[in-house]
Amino acid sequence: MTPPPRSARHPVRIVHLGLGAFHRAHQAWYTQRANERSGQGGNGAQGDGWGIAAFTGRSPEAARVLATQDAVYTLIERGPASDTATIVDALSTVADGGDTERWRAAVADPAVAVITLTVTEAGYRPSAEVLDADRASLVAGEGASTAPGRLVDGLRARRAAGVAGLAVVSCDNLPGNGEVARDAVLGLASKVDAGLADWIASEVSFVSSMVDRITPATTEADREAAAVLTGYDDAAPVVTEPFSEWVLSGAFPAGRPDWEAVGAQFVDDIEPYERRKLWLLNAGHSLLAYRGLLRGHQTIAEAMADDDIAADLEQLWAEARTELPFDDETLDAATAALRDRFGNARIEHTLAQIASDGSQKLGPRILDTLRSRLAAGRAPGEAQATALAAWALHLLGPDVRDPGAAALAETLRATPDDDAALATGVLTALAPDLARESAVTDLIQNRIAQLRAGAITEPPLPTGAH
Repeated sequence: MTPPPRSARHPVRIVHLGLGAFHRAHQAWYTQRANERSGQGGNGAQGDGWGIAAFTGRSPEAARVLATQDAVYTLIERGPASDTATIVDALSTVADGGDTERWRAAVADPAVAVITLTVTEAGYRPSAEVLDADRASLVAGEGASTAPGRLVDGLRARRAAGVAGLAVVSCDNLPGNGEVARDAVLGLASKVDAGLADWIASEVSFVSSMVDRITPATTEADREAAAVLTGYDDAAPVVTEPFSEWVLSGAFPAGRPDWEAVGAQFVDDIEPYERRKLWLLNAGHSLLAYRGLLRGHQTIAEAMADDDIAADLEQLWAEARTELPFDDETLDAATAALRDRFGNARIEHTLAQIASDGSQKLGPRILDTLRSRLAAGRAPGEAQATALAAWALHLLGPDVRDPGAAALAETLRATPDDDAALATGVLTALAPDLARESAVTDLIQNRIAQLRAGAITEPPLPTGAH
């Protein structure tokens, strides 16, 4: 069979960093549909549509595979009963993010109006050592390895070419992600070239966005399904759920696609939408992941089918509802949709994938809600404490995909039987302010003990642990 065919190649007007499955299931898919809906025009531009030059983040592999099929791929929307397939050709080019010259040329192109990012939460906060290495490399006129470094490098090339500014749109699960990106870029740029930092501050907008679409890792079975659905041989299909959401807030000085024509929302205040997503969907994911792994489950749907875990999830949502500025009807609809989405067993969203980088994720997902409850005079949430307790036990196991928690995991493994030490250790690492709250530490300690007793499959703890 032949690979999926390209129906059009749009001129590149968007540069993307972080070429992964989520970008292809979300921003690229929205852009594809906006091109089709608006006759290939856009907001602030005319003519031949909006093509994307997509660059990989950490590994060049995704670009290598997609390049063999002209950057065209199959998007499979997997519902509870059946699949539908769409051929997506919104990516005009794909490249290794480490190709410095190609990256600079793309960002400096006057036709480019938008840079989008999907680099995960950790990508905005590289270690001081890595960031300092980027600074030294940029000062020497060389490239960079981090997301902030690559943005500084690309924007420096754009300024040098005499091209006006553009919009940088963050599409990761961080509150105020546009501001986070802006602070990271300006902080690094100021250490490289003060004039460049001033130019970025005045010419480049940083747009915050809330994104939502469950996109599990692609399997060999998914590649076979794509061939059956389309008749084409696709080495890089993307599987996702039918649901999607995108809310954006910020300016686009050089224009943008008509994303709102295909369901995106543009709002003045994005914070309530971010909190709703983080505190309901993302927090729910973290609870299901850490609780589910302790009970021997592999996927979100399996964890949802566990009555004990499902009860904890409902409690977690109840604890978050009091902190969200939406009416009951809106929140009822949101949680009802999440029950359906989480229960879709045909979306094999693995708990191990969701459990990665908890040290970066648990702050905005769990701890911020807990702080909100305390500030309002409410008791700390029992399900919130459960999520933190389950993470503590997860860190004692062998499959911890969290570089940011390596030191903490080593500390906890020194006293794996001491529930109080585990509770205090987790809070000291993630939230020192809460480590002084005895009501919080005591609740987490109690939940650790209960989780140890209730695990269906005991976590593989070190020798001497329960």
